Amino acid sequence: MNITTNLLNLQALIINNFKESENNITFFVSTLPSPQICPHCGESTSRIHGYRNQIFKDLSIREKFVSISLKKRRYICSCGKTFFENYPFLPKYHRATSRFFAAIINKFYSNRSLKSIAKEYNVSSNTVFRMLKLLSPAPTPASLPETLSIDEFKGNTDGEKYNCILTDPKNHKIVDILPNRKKTNLIDYFKQYKNRENVKFFIMDMTGNYRDIAWLFPNAKIIADKFHWIRQINWALDKVRKNVQKEFYATKRKYFKANRKLLFKRYSKLKDEQKQEVSVMLWQSEKLYKAWLLKEASFKFREAKTQEEAERELHNWLLWAESTEMEEFKACTTAFHNWSREIINSIVYGYNNGYTEGTNNVIKVIKRNAYGYHKFENLRKRIFLVSSENSHQVAT
Repeated sequence: MNITTNLLNLQALIINNFKESENNITFFVSTLPSPQICPHCGESTSRIHGYRNQIFKDLSIREKFVSISLKKRRYICSCGKTFFENYPFLPKYHRATSRFFAAIINKFYSNRSLKSIAKEYNVSSNTVFRMLKLLSPAPTPASLPETLSIDEFKGNTDGEKYNCILTDPKNHKIVDILPNRKKTNLIDYFKQYKNRENVKFFIMDMTGNYRDIAWLFPNAKIIADKFHWIRQINWALDKVRKNVQKEFYATKRKYFKANRKLLFKRYSKLKDEQKQEVSVMLWQSEKLYKAWLLKEASFKFREAKTQEEAERELHNWLLWAESTEMEEFKACTTAFHNWSREIINSIVYGYNNGYTEGTNNVIKVIKRNAYGYHKFENLRKRIFLVSSENSHQVAT
């Protein structure tokens, strides 16, 4: 049995027999007697008081669940106390090996449901969940990064519909997960940091709640996420398209709807066939053509190389958009006036919320796999585990 003993790789175990079925392997093992230190008085003893069989789980072999039936030796000390032999691979009061628990903990770093992990290791979902709760929560960061991005996601934890995420988009790291996006709570959170003056860029979507706390970072350039202000233009263009196509018969309306995404793309980037399809749509309506020209003209300030160029081109574009008096562009131009400084910073410095939005998508998968989380701290812990690097895994 030496080869099998080495394969099992558990210290001092002697395999006496094993039983194998379709899905399980059970090893019957024992150990050689040795002097033990009494946990009560600290004296050494070799007197055996009795035996007891204990069955515990271990890692699978050949995709079969492994159980180990250990003949545990109970010792008695001169002080009159009895105790079981100590096994380094078997935690006290547990029914599985240390490496078995470590393997489950390593699975927390993958974006899987706790139920699927439990099924893989043949334990209950409650057992896996208790292990997650035993892990220490991710600590609050000691300082803020130079580039700080903020956004919210739908968490539905502890009675709060939205939770808040802070990231460092430059280094692609999650800074922290906050229980809500309330202004007062955000102010209290950021005030605990003494290095707020070191934040150089503060990136957000076009939400006034976040811009209202930007004063906490006196040296930071406030940047509006590029995706959020570009879609204002596309929304305005699409409103025009929807209003125009209402006057068409069903077949033409379906054609406009099917090809609507071509209107949002830059004309020079389209293939010849796609250019023809766009031309067919624009030929049908002068209003749609004007709205499309506004979208095409927006590339001048969207691709500006300097702050002066961005300011000039954005100003010219706003004058043109307002001169058309299209109601569909009113919300867009209002937003651009209100957020002009942040939009220009977005163009000049190039930062956006892309990494943050990508992380939000990962969080959605975490929530969907778990069918949601009730407790914020459990969700926060799982987000940090899944987003952490492989180097943080527990050795098995």
